Amino acid sequence: MDLSTIGNGHGGKGLLFVISSVSGGGKTTVIKGLMGALESLRMSVSHTTREPRPEEVQGRDYHFISENLFEEMVQGDLFLEWAQVYGRYYGTLRSTVDSLTGNGLDVLLDIDVQGAMQVKKREKDAILIFIVPPGEKEQERRLRERGTERDNDLEMRLEAARQELAFIHEYDYSVLNDDIKEAVSAVSCIIRAERCRNRA
Repeated sequence: MDLSTIGNGHGGKGLLFVISSVSGGGKTTVIKGLMGALESLRMSVSHTTREPRPEEVQGRDYHFISENLFEEMVQGDLFLEWAQVYGRYYGTLRSTVDSLTGNGLDVLLDIDVQGAMQVKKREKDAILIFIVPPGEKEQERRLRERGTERDNDLEMRLEAARQELAFIHEYDYSVLNDDIKEAVSAVSCIIRAERCRNRA
């Protein structure tokens, strides 16, 4: 028996974690906390056709590309998952995920419900985690505080959130984010436990 692989995914291969939430659910803040707390965890940087926000950096936050290039990549079946969200495309390159997990690193995907359901279908060992906001009023407050949404966009995101929350039972875990430290701790515990779980 090879004991060197115990506590390290399965057979030395890294695990694939998916984290989703609604807009204003605090997912980005939770993920930043996780990246600082856990070793051997890597973010897969998604491709998108939306414009970068002022604080975002090409290649660090997203790979910002044209719509034409994105559609060519879809035609080439290069994405593990992709989705159109609020009129813009987002996608995760299959080769990026395979390279990281193949080197024994656990990979974290920050994707929406559409993409998560595609990953669940294609990667049976993927672990899906949903970050739940404490309520719609708090979600709306966070979105307004962000200062990037017009009133029409805000209502659209709130309505989308109601629909996305209906998928929560498709996820392996759901974590309430009413305290950021507790939410980061809970997700960290999930990841550590999954690393130790015996797999067939």
